[in-house]
Amino acid sequence: MLFRRRNRPSRIERFRVAVWPRNSWSRSTRYFGKRVLRLTATPHAIAIGFAAGAFASCTPLVGFHFLTAFAVAYIVRGNLIASALGTSIGNPLTFPFIWAFTFKIGQWILHGRAPKTDPHQVHQQFQQGLFEKSLDSLWPMLKPMFIGAVPLGLVVGTVSYVIVYKSVEVYQRRRRQTIATRNERIFQSSRSTAEEDSNA
Repeated sequence: MLFRRRNRPSRIERFRVAVWPRNSWSRSTRYFGKRVLRLTATPHAIAIGFAAGAFASCTPLVGFHFLTAFAVAYIVRGNLIASALGTSIGNPLTFPFIWAFTFKIGQWILHGRAPKTDPHQVHQQFQQGLFEKSLDSLWPMLKPMFIGAVPLGLVVGTVSYVIVYKSVEVYQRRRRQTIATRNERIFQSSRSTAEEDSNA
């Protein structure tokens, strides 16, 4: 095949690219933005689907964010592809802050106080606990994170919904106007050509 890669990427390389983009974060953000705008669905379906993915990214269900996003999007009748793209809200740059906020909010809801937490410290403890500790020893940390993920996920999902809805609505309206203008030009061109042929 002409444009086929000579060396197929390994599973580790594919996982690394999925977690940490090969290009810059700004370029990857623009790419995901264009993917969302070009989806074929109503602005509401795309926005609510993306919001479902953003909500799922706030949960500590590492490795199951896609499945969680699909389930939430299915319940709220959102676009499933948009929900997968919405999970990009959770990435190596935002996870330390997401997990620290969910832990802090959960502690405040459970105990009426929010301890001072360092985002990077919570991120490191959570990652180490996933691979080194059992669920019983990790549950005291997971419980407030699950509880805190609900209000934080609702806020992040609501903000994402408004931004995506407005963006998709504007994009689709401009696209319809562009197509209508192009069709009108083609119609006028073919009409003038027919008139010239009839006059000749």
